[in-house]
Amino acid sequence: MGFWRQNFYQKSRKFLTSSTMKQPFHLLAVLLLSLWLPLAFLLVARLSYVNYVLNATVPDPSTPSQPSFLWSFYFYANPALIYFLVTSASVAALAHGLTGKFGLVTESSTDTIHRRPRLYIAWIVLCIVQVSVGLGIEGSVAVGVDGAGFGVKRSFLSRMIFFLGLHETMLVWFRTVVKPVADDSIFGSVSEERWVHRTAIATAAGTLWWWKLRDEVESLVVVAEAKKELSMEIEMADFLGWWLYYLTVTVGMVRVVKALLCLGFVLLCRRGRRDDIDEIISEEDDQDKV
Repeated sequence: MGFWRQNFYQKSRKFLTSSTMKQPFHLLAVLLLSLWLPLAFLLVARLSYVNYVLNATVPDPSTPSQPSFLWSFYFYANPALIYFLVTSASVAALAHGLTGKFGLVTESSTDTIHRRPRLYIAWIVLCIVQVSVGLGIEGSVAVGVDGAGFGVKRSFLSRMIFFLGLHETMLVWFRTVVKPVADDSIFGSVSEERWVHRTAIATAAGTLWWWKLRDEVESLVVVAEAKKELSMEIEMADFLGWWLYYLTVTVGMVRVVKALLCLGFVLLCRRGRRDDIDEIISEEDDQDKV
């Protein structure tokens, strides 16, 4: 009996650690861990919305009068940590867009002595985000907080630029935190094409964006503007939410500008090659005439 059990265990372990099973599970784990960042944006937006409702002169009837203990504890405890982590990810994405370099954990890092401390930091950051965002989202769902339709909706172009910035921030989050942690876990290092990860992350982010995030994330900027119009005191959390929204928009604009510059460079190169070809053909025609 022990022999069969050991044989079954070895075969199961060999099957799960094979490349055919490792890559799908690795990709699934990467997707689930990468979605914690847009969920953090959603949580920050809901915190801004609830803070505005509680401070407004006219109470919102859609807000429950008896919030749950989990949400009350999370809301009244200072959620500065989640603001700091989300802002740090956005700043890192902007720095990467301008310089093309990562700051925390790089994919090309091969020195084990320097890589391990950065990997431990990635593990700690990921665990903090999971616990903080998980408790906050669960508490907001239990209370029924929904900031969809709050304030004036942004234009389609503004929403698309914000989504591009969010997608770029997710890619930086994936490369600096998620992928090193996933490679360091039971999955090991998996060599996959970059376009697979980029396509999967874009699909997951687009689905979450269309389902929830696009209607609620605008609370980050609408709350500060609404408080300013009502002559209410703008708190630090309101300013951070407003700054975070436009920081993500800036990341998206940098990505658009870089894409336009690349397109212009390609078009100029093609035009230069075409001019060279035309010049060579004209020279050959002149030689034939002579």
